[in-house]
Amino acid sequence: MAIIGTLLAAVNFKAWKYVPGRNVTKNLLEGNLPRILGSVSVTTIWAISMYALYVYLGAALYSENRFTSSEIALAVTFYGIGAVLGSLISEQFTDRFGEKKISKATLILLTLILVCLGIFFSSGDWIYFFLFIWALVGYAGFTSYQARLTVEYSKERGIVMAWNNTALYIGITIGSIIGGYVISNWGYPFLPYVCSIAAIISFVLSNQKVQETKKESAFSDT
Repeated sequence: MAIIGTLLAAVNFKAWKYVPGRNVTKNLLEGNLPRILGSVSVTTIWAISMYALYVYLGAALYSENRFTSSEIALAVTFYGIGAVLGSLISEQFTDRFGEKKISKATLILLTLILVCLGIFFSSGDWIYFFLFIWALVGYAGFTSYQARLTVEYSKERGIVMAWNNTALYIGITIGSIIGGYVISNWGYPFLPYVCSIAAIISFVLSNQKVQETKKESAFSDT
């Protein structure tokens, strides 16, 4: 990976044109940084709601349900299928109903599904269904929220998407830490409920109003 990364870096230096004397990134971020951070924080909390449990899913299924290796693999497969389908169908729903409505609706549904997942976590085969729905709704929400960011930050789209990816990885890391803490102090059954709290916080943050800056785009000064 290091070798490939080095080769790609060399290619990118050739492929991307650099315009000296203009700090485009600084101009785009000027006055926008607080609202950008507020917006991408939704992704961070969303990642916590997904990965605080997912990172420990195999161990939780073994501890609470005594699943075999094959059953754990099947459970993760149901989750994976739900994640793929959620990402695919999100585009159709977003185009039809709008990115704001879908992103907010999926976060509310995600909260309810995580509560149901906590209730039915040890109910045998039902766990497959709830893992599928959890991933379906969760990743549909992530995809629709990315679409929402591209609309709300049309002038800073590239920068915001890069920050959003960083926020995602931060959320995965924090979610893993929180999940480990919950397991150590309260046990696996509490993980879905903690994730549901994160999901509702993400919903609240997603309702913040994004106001356009009055400053002209950095690309308008020709």
